[in-house]
Amino acid sequence: METQPEKNITKEPDFAYGSYTYADYLTWEIDEMVELIRGKVFRQAAAPRVIHQRISGKIFYSLYDFLKGTPCEVFSAPFDVRLPVASKANEDIDTVVQPDLCVVCDAEKIDERGCLGAPDLIIEILSPGNNRKDLKLKYEVYEASGVKEYWVIHPDERTLLIYTLDERKYRASRLFTLGDRVISEAVPGFELELDHVLGGL
Repeated sequence: METQPEKNITKEPDFAYGSYTYADYLTWEIDEMVELIRGKVFRQAAAPRVIHQRISGKIFYSLYDFLKGTPCEVFSAPFDVRLPVASKANEDIDTVVQPDLCVVCDAEKIDERGCLGAPDLIIEILSPGNNRKDLKLKYEVYEASGVKEYWVIHPDERTLLIYTLDERKYRASRLFTLGDRVISEAVPGFELELDHVLGGL
């Protein structure tokens, strides 16, 4: 009697192959951080620059203090955000991202593996080499998944752009820079002085 072949478990993804799921992602034994966007694997850039870490830290602590006593929580990378399309089954999810920062206000979306579903707010800080991923690919999946607000920060140019979901499509803000104060619609009441975040770096 023939025995069934064992399921092939991928210890490391083929970065040129483009049809992986979260179920595959869970089997990988790799040291570097990766993201999965519509089935395609993307390596994370090298360790973030100091300027990236400073900006991320300042925003994280501003959000953390603001959100005390509310149902919302702020998380920083590495933190898996799974964005299901039709099904929440591991083998059906083909997008798993690790935003620099995200705010989740629905406690039912949080489990031991991270967030399952769209966060209310995602903040990405651009790094050399990841601009296309953050500005195009992530923009598309965040919009399609229903992320209410997506902030993109360009550290070298000291700018911030906000995309706000409006009838399933993102509406872009004007470009904010030093001297501006930004106000979140997704996290009502949260304001950020850009001089505090981007000044003196």
